[in-house]
Amino acid sequence: MKRKENRSARLVLAHINDTHSYFEPTSLQLTLEVDDQPVTPYVSAGGFARIATRAHQLRDDAKRMNSGFLFLHAGDCFQGTLYFSLFKGKANAEMLNALEIDAMALGNHELDMGNEPVAKFVQKVNFPLLAGNWDLSHECQSKPYTLKGVDNVYDYAPNTKTAKWIIKEVDGEPIAIFGLSLDKMSDISNPDADTPFVNAEKTARKTISTLNALGVNKIILLSHLGYDADLELAEKVSGLSLIIGGHSHHLQGDFSDIGLGQGDEYGLLVNGTRVLQAGFHSLTMGHAYIDFAADGTITKFVGKNELLLGRRLFLNASMSQVGEDSSYHQACELLNNHNNVVVCKKDPDVHKILADKYIPRVRKLQSTIIATNNQPLRHIRIPDAHGPSEVAPLVCESFYYAMNKRHYDVQFAIHNAGGVRTSLNEGDITVADVAGKLLPFAVPIGMYQVTGATLALVLEGAINNAFNNGVEGTGSGSYPYTHNLNFEYIADAPMGSRVTNLKIYNEETGWEQVQPEQIYRGASSAYTMKGKEGYDAVVNVESDPVVTNLSMADCFIELLTDQPNRLNQSSHMVNSIWHKGC
Repeated sequence: MKRKENRSARLVLAHINDTHSYFEPTSLQLTLEVDDQPVTPYVSAGGFARIATRAHQLRDDAKRMNSGFLFLHAGDCFQGTLYFSLFKGKANAEMLNALEIDAMALGNHELDMGNEPVAKFVQKVNFPLLAGNWDLSHECQSKPYTLKGVDNVYDYAPNTKTAKWIIKEVDGEPIAIFGLSLDKMSDISNPDADTPFVNAEKTARKTISTLNALGVNKIILLSHLGYDADLELAEKVSGLSLIIGGHSHHLQGDFSDIGLGQGDEYGLLVNGTRVLQAGFHSLTMGHAYIDFAADGTITKFVGKNELLLGRRLFLNASMSQVGEDSSYHQACELLNNHNNVVVCKKDPDVHKILADKYIPRVRKLQSTIIATNNQPLRHIRIPDAHGPSEVAPLVCESFYYAMNKRHYDVQFAIHNAGGVRTSLNEGDITVADVAGKLLPFAVPIGMYQVTGATLALVLEGAINNAFNNGVEGTGSGSYPYTHNLNFEYIADAPMGSRVTNLKIYNEETGWEQVQPEQIYRGASSAYTMKGKEGYDAVVNVESDPVVTNLSMADCFIELLTDQPNRLNQSSHMVNSIWHKGC
């Protein structure tokens, strides 16, 4: 039933996005100018305990001003650090509950490992998850964990073609909040096939018109579409008061005088809608003081993004030496008076949760040595004059090893170069080096069956994509590294026939020519198995693929734990990719 009369409302808004399990502060280097000389101190920046302190301050401001208060997260809390690699969504649930957020949008990284981690996550959180264009209506109910009908999941309503929304009452005036995520989610993440995403723009239009018909004219979109998409949506669709976004890590505001660059104006006004985004990795937090007129227009908007810092400046990244000379004192004074910096203490309750329950296990990982590397091993995405990656083929081998250890009987493994994030230095290798640096994204590994002809197309498509060779590629990260495969790539051959002399290694008979009609069993990440970034031929499987609960890091850690000297042994499988004419 439509409301009879709308009224004005006052709101204090706080928001974060793309926190990616950065619960602890980050050692961040700044660049400042003191007496015409650059000063480059390290600072303790961000972290959930500082976010909690600042949120409490803003909540107190709202109470004092007799305003409403909203604290929102625009998605992507999963992935990023050892806290996710080790605890998956459990630590995020507890730490976000401690922040007392009012709602969170669904981010793409929440679905990197499929629906199940999200389903477990929503059982633990005490706030709503807004995913207004996620159609859960046909979700298979035989799964161990499901999302359809869960009270705190605000998904797509197919009957009305709208997003489900929540209402925040401010002095009796309703403010509606709904969430939208990337409608091409399956292109970059791993939602279950029975839970598709529908068009975000159409959902927004229908939701706004439905709310307006109910007499609600103060509407907030909590978006995980990306900054450019938010600007485009604001231009195309009228009726939104605010779009609070995430995904693209855009830090609005001017931070150039401390070395962090300059983004767009905070709360950029587009077609009557304020568009906001607050950076990434729990370093910064946005907030605004907002007055709404009775007709829903914003008559006052005052706000900014703030970098949350500790009070001391350090000489090194380990923050073991405090800067004490006059230039550091002046730099400290500059930061204390900077418009976009807030020096604040850590909230003791939030810090205690982290210190008591999670930090000790992470520190143990950081000191657990699983192998020793006698010489540096280089990772590069596309082979150069010095050769291909020395690390990526070993990662592939770990997929092969871990899957066969579980009797999946795979014959080869493929991994995209961008899925390996760093080289390996000489010296001890810890669990943290693997799970936190080398393979930080907790993406599961799976097994699939393809014909030899399809396998050749998979490899060609990935290389075509990496080189923009006849296709509009997405970057060098698609370049395929392998275990137990050898081939040549002829860049100037017709598309569909560029991979030649494709061979597979048989433990008993050695290298054998791959036969086009024969079926072969491979292992890859679930990301690659989705056919992304040139790997589209891989979806032409001969039977349903299997996705395990093993992550990429799990496989590599298992290989090195079982074979601690593996990094120092040569192999006929390493450097097994060749190309010509590129």
